[in-house]
Amino acid sequence: MLKLARHVTLRQLQIFEAIGRLKNFSRTAEELFLTQSTVSTQVKHLAEIVGMPLVEVVGKKTSLTQAGDILYHTCQDVISRLDNTDMAFSDLKGIKTGTLKLSVISTAKYFAPEVLGKFWQQYPDIEVSLDINNRENILQRLSNNEDDLYIIGHNPPKNLNIHAIEFAANPIYVMASKQHPLTKQKKRISLKQLAEQSLIFREPGSGIRDVIEKLFITKGLKPSVRMVLSNNEAIKHALIGQLGVSVLSLHTILLEGAKGPIGLLNVEGFPVQRKWHVVYRKGKKLSIVAEAFVEFLHEEGKRLSRQVEALANKLDPKK
Repeated sequence: MLKLARHVTLRQLQIFEAIGRLKNFSRTAEELFLTQSTVSTQVKHLAEIVGMPLVEVVGKKTSLTQAGDILYHTCQDVISRLDNTDMAFSDLKGIKTGTLKLSVISTAKYFAPEVLGKFWQQYPDIEVSLDINNRENILQRLSNNEDDLYIIGHNPPKNLNIHAIEFAANPIYVMASKQHPLTKQKKRISLKQLAEQSLIFREPGSGIRDVIEKLFITKGLKPSVRMVLSNNEAIKHALIGQLGVSVLSLHTILLEGAKGPIGLLNVEGFPVQRKWHVVYRKGKKLSIVAEAFVEFLHEEGKRLSRQVEALANKLDPKK
């Protein structure tokens, strides 16, 4: 350890943290405004100091060795602690500064930018970044501890050893064009009837797709899938074009509201009542900024829950 402390520079740790996170020399160089040769040279110097290879490059794939993985997590810890110290000093001065890296599942894009904007208005000196991805990729980022906080719309997996805090309602409904015959039906629609409809699914890895597939499996039903689309906006357009019915979070139609072209169906087992969670790895020391954002989400979550409840009441298919 003394050998590392004497010979390793902070810049080298920053470079290797980016290598471990991005698994790409050219992208690391771009992010840190360095040449690729500089990045390669510094990684080579680190390997010489450690006395073991840190990176393996096979074809176009870059991966960390066991020693590289240990050093990567050390780099994360050192940089995180320095960032927190910097933020703590700013906090003592009464100035909230620092960074917030937020990663959210794709459905959260309907409220996350607005929430981040309100947070930034309170703390304009904070740098914020937002990554939007599907459930599978978000869980991978969470496993790698690549961001400060994550927003997911389902019960978080227990095997990831994480803290999960509920902050808002996330009801899941069956939806279709308001011109679709089933949106005008007040009588309860069975899951068997739903399975026979032309269904529009999200891609594998989507949390909502998992919800509906498990629901059909419990009833021994095989759904009739007409189309698979990779994002909610494409699904909404397909619904408006009367290509079928789908299952989506009510948050996806908040912007259009009750006067929009999409309606809710009165289907057995729906709505599925889920919650939005903000999560992070256990053992992770949240920065002052991240702690402030979690606290901010508690109040914003109440507002979001009231919004979806009001919309659900207006679009209630039983009325």
